[in-house]
Amino acid sequence: MATPVGRRFWKYYGLSDKVPLFVKKSQKHVKYFSSSSNQRVPEIDVRFSTGQNMTISTGKYARFADGCAVAELGDTSVMVTAVSKDKPSHTSFLPLVVDYRQKAAAAGRIPTNFFRRELGPTEREILTSRLIDRSLRPLFPDNYNCETQLICNSLAVDGINYPDIASINAASAALSLSDIPWNGPVGAVRVGFCDNQVIINPTRREMGQSSLNLVVTATRHSLVVMLEASADNVLQQDFLKAIKSGVKECQTIVQSIIQLQKHYGKAKREIEVKEPPSEEIVEAVRSFCEMRLREIFHDFSHDKLSRDVAISNLRTDVVDKLKHNLGENTDSYVVSEIFSKICKDVFRSMILEENIRCDGRTLEQLRNISCEVDLYKPLHGSALFQRGQTQVFCTVALDSPDSAMKMDPITILTSGLKDKNFFLHYEFPPYATKEVGRVGPVGRRELGHGSLAEKGLKAVVPKDFPFTIRLTAEVLESNGSSSMASICGGSLALMDAGVPISSPAAGVAMGLISRYPGQDTKHMEDYKLLTDILGIEDYMGDMDFKLAGTKKGITALQADIKIPGLPLKVVMEAIQQATDAKSKIIDIMNETLSKPRKAKKENWPVSEKLEIPAHKRSKFLGLGGSNLKKLMVQTGVQISQDEDNTFLMFAPNQSAMDEAKEMIEEFLTTEREPVLEFGGIYTAKIVEIRDVGVLVTLYPSMTPALLHNSQLDQRKINHPSALGLEVGQELRVKYFGRDPVSGLMRLSRKVLQGPASSVVHNFGGKSSNS
Repeated sequence: MATPVGRRFWKYYGLSDKVPLFVKKSQKHVKYFSSSSNQRVPEIDVRFSTGQNMTISTGKYARFADGCAVAELGDTSVMVTAVSKDKPSHTSFLPLVVDYRQKAAAAGRIPTNFFRRELGPTEREILTSRLIDRSLRPLFPDNYNCETQLICNSLAVDGINYPDIASINAASAALSLSDIPWNGPVGAVRVGFCDNQVIINPTRREMGQSSLNLVVTATRHSLVVMLEASADNVLQQDFLKAIKSGVKECQTIVQSIIQLQKHYGKAKREIEVKEPPSEEIVEAVRSFCEMRLREIFHDFSHDKLSRDVAISNLRTDVVDKLKHNLGENTDSYVVSEIFSKICKDVFRSMILEENIRCDGRTLEQLRNISCEVDLYKPLHGSALFQRGQTQVFCTVALDSPDSAMKMDPITILTSGLKDKNFFLHYEFPPYATKEVGRVGPVGRRELGHGSLAEKGLKAVVPKDFPFTIRLTAEVLESNGSSSMASICGGSLALMDAGVPISSPAAGVAMGLISRYPGQDTKHMEDYKLLTDILGIEDYMGDMDFKLAGTKKGITALQADIKIPGLPLKVVMEAIQQATDAKSKIIDIMNETLSKPRKAKKENWPVSEKLEIPAHKRSKFLGLGGSNLKKLMVQTGVQISQDEDNTFLMFAPNQSAMDEAKEMIEEFLTTEREPVLEFGGIYTAKIVEIRDVGVLVTLYPSMTPALLHNSQLDQRKINHPSALGLEVGQELRVKYFGRDPVSGLMRLSRKVLQGPASSVVHNFGGKSSNS
C-alpha cells in the first residue's frame, strides 16, 4: 500500500509538499516514485480574448529546483527552472543568467553539425535569452544580489506556435512559485497586425501575413515591463493600438499565475539586508561631494571623458578626506557606494527640478548631427554618422544570392525563415569607450544591438533585390544610442550603395527620470522624458527606450525598463516624443543624401537574368557543370538557377559580365558533340605524349582523353616512345563508355590488336591501320 511522503522528506530535499508523491515499501528496499494514477499536477488554463488557450503547470518536473513551470501554447511546450543561491554575491548588481535552448529533439530533428548534438547557443537562442532576461530583471528587489539562473528547456515544438512567448510566461510562473524574492508575476503575449486587425499570439503562418511582430510583457495594473517589435512601417496609431491590446491580454496571464502561486507557491525567502551606514558617514560624504557634483553637472563644457574623470577624481578625494578625518579604518567600499548614490540623486534631481541636462540641452533637444557618405572608392556603399560623441562607420557589401545567410533547421521550423539576403553586423570594439578589452567572437550585447538595428532597416529594404546585402556598423565612439546611430548610418550607406530602399530610416533613444513612492510606479509623482540620451543618462535613468522608423511609420522598437513597470500613459508619450525626434533626424540626413543613387559606381556588381532554351541547357552547363566552373574561374561570374528554371548571372563588375556573355555565346554556338557508340571503333589523334600514356581526341572540339600505357599494346610498355608514337599520329581505338565515378572516357587500342573488328568510325580525320 502506498503512503504519502512525510513533510520531513520534503523539507530535507527542499520540495513542496503540495504535490503528492508516494512511497512504496518492500522487504529489500524503499523506492520513491510518482504514481501516475494518483498524482495531480497543478495547472491552470489561460484563455485569451481570441479564444486561444495557454496552460501553465508545475510540480511534475525538476522538483529539486527552487521553482519550475511548464507553459503549453498549442502543442509547443517549454519548461523553465529557476535556481538561486542562498548567499549573496560580492557584487552591487543582480547576477542573473537566462539560458534558452532550442532542442532539436523537441522538433523531432537531429542537429546537422558534425557531432549531431547541440553545441554553443545560436544567434536566435541568445536573442530569446535576452528577451526573457529583460522581461524579468526589473522586478527583482534592488537589494537582492544572489546568483540566479533560469534555464528554458524546449520540450516540444509544433512549428506553429512560438516558443519564446511560452518561455517568458513559464519563467514568470517558475519565479512566482519559487521562494526567490521577486515582485512578479508578469505576462507576455505576441501581437500581430493583419488587415487592420490586431492578432494575439498569431501562428507562424499568420505572422507571415502580419505587418507587425510585437512582444509585450506587462505586470499588474497594466504596467509595461518590456517591449520589443519589428514592423513594416506601421502607422503610429496602429502601433499604439497594438500595445494597448497586448497589455490588456497580459493581465489575464498575470491573474492566472497569481492564482497558481496562491495555492502552490512557496513562501519567499528573507533577503539579507546589509546594515546601513551610519548617518554620520552619509552626511560627511554628502557635505564633501554634493555641491561639487552639482558644479560638475552644471559645467556644460564637459564631454564624456572629462566628466567621468572629474567624477572619478572627486570620488577619490572624498574617500581620502574621510579616511583622514574619520580614521584609516573607514571602509572605502562603503564610502564609494554612498558617493555613487548621492551622485545619482544629484544628477536626477537636476533634471526633475531644473529641466536641465548635464550637457546643457533641453529635455527634447537632439545632439549635433553630421553625416558623410561615399568615403572610400572600393566600397559599394559607406557612411559615417556622428551624433554628439557617438560615431558609427557603416559599410555595404553586395554579393551574389548564394551568399545569403542560411538558417539551421530548428530556426527554420520555429521562425519560418529559410535564409536572409539582408543582414546587419554590429561591432563594438573596446576603444569606442577608451577601454582595453579582448577582441574575439561576437558577444550577446553586440548580437542584440545588431538585431535591433537590422529590424529597423529590414522594412525599407526591397525583398526582391537581386543581391545579398551585408551591412556592417562599427562603433568608433560611443556615448549612448550606438544601435540607433547604426540605423541612421546604415540607411545612408544603403542609399550610397544604390539599394532602392523605400524611404530613409532613423532611430533615437529615449530616457526617463522619475520619482514615485516605494515600488509603486503606477502613481508617479513626477517624471521627465529625455530625447537622444547620453550614456550617463542611460546609466542613471529608469529607461532606455529605442524607436526606429521612417517619416511615415515605425519599423522597430525596444524598451528596456529598469523600474518595476511603466504606466501606459508614459509609454504613449515616449513614442510620440521619439517620433518627432526621428523626423528631425531624417531631415538632417536628407541634407547629405535623400534618395538612393541612380548613377552606378564602377565597382558595383551587376546582375542579369539569362533565358536559355531547354534544348541548349546541356551545352550551356557543360559536362558536370564544367562551363559554369570555367566562368567562375576565368571571369568571377556566378550563375544560379531559380525555381522557374531561369538562370541568374552575378558579376563583380560590368567588364566581367561582358566577358562572361562572350564565353556563353561561344558555349552555345559550338558544334554539337557527336554521340559515341559503346563498343564502337574510332580514329583518335594524338595531341600530347605523357609518361603514363597519350592524350587523344576523337573529334575536333573534344577535351583530350587519356589512353593509358596499359591500353596501348598487347605487350607491357613503360612509355609510349617504345612504340614510336608521335604527336599528330592517328590511332584506332575502341570506346567503352565513361567511368561512372570520374566521368572520364574509357579507351583501348590493344583490344583491336587481334582478329579484325567492326566498322571504323572517322570524325574528320583519316583512318589508319596503326
